[in-house]
Amino acid sequence: MQQDAYDVVVIGGGAAGLSGALVLARSRRSVLVVDSGEPRNAPAAHMHNVLGHDGRSPAELLAAGRQEISGYGADFVTATAVAARRSDGGFVVILDDEREVRARRLLVTTGLVDELPAIDGLRQRWGRDVAHCPYCHGWELRDQRIGVIVSSPLAFHATQMWRQLSPHVLYLLNGGPAPVGEQAEELAARGIAVVAERIASVQVAGDRITGVRLETGAVVAVDALAVGPRFVARSAFLASLGLEPADFAMNGHVLGSHIPADPNGATAVPGVWVAGNVTNLGATVAVAAAAAQTTGAMINMDLIAEETREAVTAYRHRIATMFSEDAWEERYRGRDAVWSGNPNPQLVADAADLPAGRALDVGCGEGADAVWLAQRGWQVTAVDISTVALGRAAGHAASAGVADRITFSHADLRAAAPSGEYDLVSAQFMHLPSEERQQLWKHLAGAVAPGGTLLIVGHHPSDLATTVGRMHFPDMLFLPEEIAATLDPAQWELTAEARSRQVKDPEGRKITINDAVLVAKRR
Repeated sequence: MQQDAYDVVVIGGGAAGLSGALVLARSRRSVLVVDSGEPRNAPAAHMHNVLGHDGRSPAELLAAGRQEISGYGADFVTATAVAARRSDGGFVVILDDEREVRARRLLVTTGLVDELPAIDGLRQRWGRDVAHCPYCHGWELRDQRIGVIVSSPLAFHATQMWRQLSPHVLYLLNGGPAPVGEQAEELAARGIAVVAERIASVQVAGDRITGVRLETGAVVAVDALAVGPRFVARSAFLASLGLEPADFAMNGHVLGSHIPADPNGATAVPGVWVAGNVTNLGATVAVAAAAAQTTGAMINMDLIAEETREAVTAYRHRIATMFSEDAWEERYRGRDAVWSGNPNPQLVADAADLPAGRALDVGCGEGADAVWLAQRGWQVTAVDISTVALGRAAGHAASAGVADRITFSHADLRAAAPSGEYDLVSAQFMHLPSEERQQLWKHLAGAVAPGGTLLIVGHHPSDLATTVGRMHFPDMLFLPEEIAATLDPAQWELTAEARSRQVKDPEGRKITINDAVLVAKRR
């Protein structure tokens, strides 16, 4: 166990658990598989009806699965999960060695226990020449003498299935009621003899079943036994979360207990999911693995939905607060330098040949644009909402020897128009919600003197499709034509365009981005 918190903790490392873990790990979820190393099919030397793996050892399949899943970053711990409790919207899982691990979701694949009839020697042969599933073991027992012990409501149905595999089938009542009517007739028609007496023990010689000894002392020769266990879900862990087992019925007959869940594996406890034999008592290896694959995908989608809700809440909060004075003060305090210290390239391109005059630098930040203008003879009013930024800008102006040409002003120009008229009004990358930026543009246009220039530059919406790493606030971006539409062409000479430039993204790749540029000269 490499950490103490995971997206998903999988309880049970059989075929179902590993299948669910594989889906989740490949979806880049952090996954821990907790397994005690006691698979239900451990007594079986081979498994069947698993496409591409027919006849393979169950242990080999699990070992290969663990290796595959480890390659996607999942962790494993050999332990028993004994209980869990709710905590901070997730769960804390308690292991039998008293370690604790946190999980956002739980996938429980603890399987079931096969409760066999109390017949001496039966349990010892389980999974070898005592079988219960004709699809799992029938081919290997074909044409042998098979005794079907009547221990389940479906024993008669199972007997007919075993008869498909061998002509030598006995119906062992083990002291139970004799078949009558149609059942008796069908058994007789298929040549299936009925043995009524109770069974005392299983007879073995040379590590093979040779028969069953009845309580009368008589021995009935068989090569293998088929028995329908009572299937009991391993659900003690889930009881700590309030999930109790319920009867599991098939064709109207109760075959054991399971943990109820919806078709995707979701239980009545939000965040707790089940797959495999703990919920579907009849699931084979392939069925359990397939079900857990679906459940793993549903858990991933559940987490995505939760993360999306949280992201939307955070997104709305950020939009509501990111333009406040406090937010900008915190941003500047958090770093020694937020910006590069170089003037913005579109300001350089458009103002380099303008005659010096009075300039308004809106959102001046740490002062690079204001200093560049002042060095070219402009008398600059530099405005920002952050006092920290203004302090840095004043320091930079002093270092550059142009402090006497720049007036720094602490203001929020969304709320009030700037006073006076300017030969150049520059707003570089001022991204605001639509209504606020419309009001700002109105204020800025009103501050341009006759013959003066309004220069507004922003990140073009097309940049969001690049890897430049912009904050993803689509509603904050604008097209230059949007600004132009707010100005009267009779009063302004307008140029609205997207200008491309080469930059490097956060991973060092050269990419092309676009600036949204409006250059408006008042007539």
